[in-house]
Amino acid sequence: MTAADVTTSAAESGFAIAARRLLPLLFVSYIVAFLDRVNVGFAKLQMASDLGYSDAVYGFGAGIFFLGYFLFEVPSNLLLEKYGARRWIARIMFTWAIVSGAFAFVDRIPWGPLPALFGVAPIEFGFYALRFLLGIAEAGFFPGIILYLTYWFPAARRARTVALFMTAVAAANVIGAPVSGAIMQYADGIGGLSGWRWLFVLEAIPSVIAGVAIWLLLPDRPAQAAWLTPEQRNAITAQLAQEDRDAHGAAVGSAPGGPHSAVQALRSGRVWVLALVYLAGTFSLYGVSFWMPTIVQELGIGKTEYLQIGLLSMIPWGTAGVAMVWAGARSDRTGKRGQHVAGSLFVAATGLVSLVLVGAHVVPALIALCFVTAGVLSFLATFWSLPTAFLRQTAAAAGIAWINAVGNLGGHFGPDVIGRIRTATGSANYAFLFLAALAVAGALLTLFGTGARTRIMTTQEA
Repeated sequence: MTAADVTTSAAESGFAIAARRLLPLLFVSYIVAFLDRVNVGFAKLQMASDLGYSDAVYGFGAGIFFLGYFLFEVPSNLLLEKYGARRWIARIMFTWAIVSGAFAFVDRIPWGPLPALFGVAPIEFGFYALRFLLGIAEAGFFPGIILYLTYWFPAARRARTVALFMTAVAAANVIGAPVSGAIMQYADGIGGLSGWRWLFVLEAIPSVIAGVAIWLLLPDRPAQAAWLTPEQRNAITAQLAQEDRDAHGAAVGSAPGGPHSAVQALRSGRVWVLALVYLAGTFSLYGVSFWMPTIVQELGIGKTEYLQIGLLSMIPWGTAGVAMVWAGARSDRTGKRGQHVAGSLFVAATGLVSLVLVGAHVVPALIALCFVTAGVLSFLATFWSLPTAFLRQTAAAAGIAWINAVGNLGGHFGPDVIGRIRTATGSANYAFLFLAALAVAGALLTLFGTGARTRIMTTQEA
């Protein structure tokens, strides 16, 4: 066996160990992050009537999270690169746990003159303010993890790795939907608190636990991983360093002279186009995520049958979890990144149009929701292989954060559009058709505006 064979073998075994060590911890962390982000969708079933929130107020409040997220995304990711993933991700988790738990007392927090300054009723201002602060607290978590994975896994493994990590989105909804429903149904009235208040308190606790685990267990780089042998650490570092050098040539399907600095990344036209593609996908993701419990309830489920609503909501997200792992693995195997991203958006658009056509019929509507969730999660699983193919180091920290920040504005506008249209028309159908059109536009932009039709070579082809 040659020295090159030994190095390759050490790297391969190191990648396998890193996946077993890191992905479960990151997976659980993202479950609790996403759960704290979207559990307001379940809380809305009680909270809206208790506090007098209209659909428009709820939609705007659910989405304003992403304005705070947008403003602090790039600075947060640059600080992660500076201070290390362990410290920064743990900090993120602790602060969002505090803000998320504070939602239990959203109508009792004194805001002084601020509501009058903004011309908003105090009870609405508290909801908007806490959602905005939650976005600030969580900013940098997801793009930080995407950046962190580039420290450990080469491009040929990345879509599959990201897909496995991002099945946490599906798992958060599969686990969180019935748990949230059960908390609201069976904890209602305990200690004089409504079920939605207990929901925020109890679901903030796992974030604190996960933050402690991140602080104790997450190594910043392969060089700090005590559970790798010296040979494995050196082999992984050497392979990724070689890929960094190749990333600015044609070896991984990128154009020569890719951006090196944060400023170059933010000026890159390709980065901006990818941000617009991501924006198109997140409109559908968060539009449906925040409204899923309401959509399911309106299929004829009793207004207080929160557990049943949660169990039915599991079906689309469970289907999506399987679909996104398959899509990520197939994207790695074929190297056809752009086609998988675009195809996923077309599937989501098909589901959204079908949701309008089938009306309030339980089985057809759930099938349509399965198409929507499978499409948007498969899109998320494969999308991040596009920017990480040509961005590295500081450019990656800034570029990935900027794409995620701009793209996640869809998380603000998606729920808000649905809320406003529901308030104006009594139906979300026009909103679903609008989201479908955006998904199609994102698919076409991926195929013809990002250079993603060029096949990204796998390690075996390189």
